[in-house]
Amino acid sequence: MVSVRAATRDDLPAVLALLADEEKVVDPASVVVTEAYERAFAAIDDDPRNEMLVLVDGGTVVGCLQATYIPGLGKGGAERALIEAVRVRADRRGGGLGRTLMDGAIARARARGCAIVQLTSNKRREDAHRFYVSIGFARSHEGFKLAL
Repeated sequence: MVSVRAATRDDLPAVLALLADEEKVVDPASVVVTEAYERAFAAIDDDPRNEMLVLVDGGTVVGCLQATYIPGLGKGGAERALIEAVRVRADRRGGGLGRTLMDGAIARARARGCAIVQLTSNKRREDAHRFYVSIGFARSHEGFKLAL
């Protein structure tokens, strides 16, 4: 059975494996969970405006994303959900799992009263862009980032 749920500390190696290389399957047992990753996960887990979600199929984490809920004065003072770090395991793409993951995240944002869900995606990820458009996202803004 496939489900979307909040990640636990036990999921951290699997999440890091998904984030390590989006083009191939990385064995979670090979991932080194550093103190920095531990701190980052604890900060996300402790913050009511952040959550790491995992997509689980038969007990195996096959997808993840991070959702951050941002208060704002636009949209009538409603929160917006920012979705980042969306990954589905390389060997499991194309079968609807991404849609299940995103549907779960969107449902959680809607339940919080968010007025909009937004995300950014690397310009090189053309397959991901087609996917986001297919589930209803619009290319309405140009995004910018500044590495520090």
